[in-house]
Amino acid sequence: MRRSGVLKGLTIATLAAAALSLWAYVGTRAAEPLKIAFVYVSPVGDAGWTYQHDLGRKEMEKALDGKVKTSFVESVNEGADAERVIRELAQAGNKLIFTTSFGFMNPTLKVAKQFPNVIFEHATGYKRDKNVGTYSARFYEARYLTGMVAGKMTKSNTLGYVAAFPIPEVVQGIDAFTLGARAVNPKVQVKVIWTSSWYDPGKEREAAEALVSQGADVLTHHTDSTAVVQAAEAKHVWAIAYHSDMAKYGPHAELTAATHHWGKYYIREAEAVLDGTWKSGDVWGGIKDGMVGLAPFNAAVPKDVVALVEARKAAIVAGSFHPFQGPIKDNEGKLRVPEGKHLSDPEILALAWYVEGVQGKLPTR
Repeated sequence: MRRSGVLKGLTIATLAAAALSLWAYVGTRAAEPLKIAFVYVSPVGDAGWTYQHDLGRKEMEKALDGKVKTSFVESVNEGADAERVIRELAQAGNKLIFTTSFGFMNPTLKVAKQFPNVIFEHATGYKRDKNVGTYSARFYEARYLTGMVAGKMTKSNTLGYVAAFPIPEVVQGIDAFTLGARAVNPKVQVKVIWTSSWYDPGKEREAAEALVSQGADVLTHHTDSTAVVQAAEAKHVWAIAYHSDMAKYGPHAELTAATHHWGKYYIREAEAVLDGTWKSGDVWGGIKDGMVGLAPFNAAVPKDVVALVEARKAAIVAGSFHPFQGPIKDNEGKLRVPEGKHLSDPEILALAWYVEGVQGKLPTR
């Protein structure tokens, strides 16, 4: 009996110790930060599309200090390589994964089906699932405003545009930039050269130089590197940067930049995951939401031009002006948007034609 009692006492003690150990383990696990990963299509660098996302990542990590732990993988090719990287990040215990390039869309959806307890957010995509949300920004709002600056500053009335791929997001930028330029200077023509790459500094520079040789005296781009701004500086023409303020690469050339800002969004989404309120959806924020903006103006931009742009910016924020406000014709003379109307969000998201003033035909990808 005594031995049985001793064994019983030991058993109770052992179970109690085990329970305490389990609770200690659970408490430790509960206190662990949320693991969040980012997948980038280009190097982080110190300017450009990926750099802006990484600034947002850092802003989130600082704001949620101790609650989140972030990591990233840069220079990931779209396609099979992206699928492998996304899967490895999910397997590594990340519970929130941001995939930040259009071509990551299908790989993200494929991996998401295999990891239903992981939340995925895809930038610039249009396909969603229960555990996959999408987000982007109304880049075209800032593009229109920078087009106004370019239209006022050009002497040759020829603007050059270095573009990556002919997807609606990029076409929106080309068209909005052209509309802004022609709103203040109807003589403007825009020449476009496609690089078929988001990040290829060599191709971007070659395209920029080719546009200058064709008479462009203001350059802009929808590519990730600083090469176009650097080429403009070297060729002594003006530049409108994209993604980031790139003035340090073209202190004389850069007139302003259409900039992107992701920090507040990343903070909000991480908090939603932490408190269990996250739901799949689509976010498309603009200037009003702080997701896009303008870099400081070059001192060479006249004050009356700055005032004109700021007034139009205020109208966009107030909702009294829309960059795709009619009348708008395409570059073949067809009326696409009548006076008193503007393109709807679905029409903007599917935009696949050039506005009047853009030279050439839109290629198929």
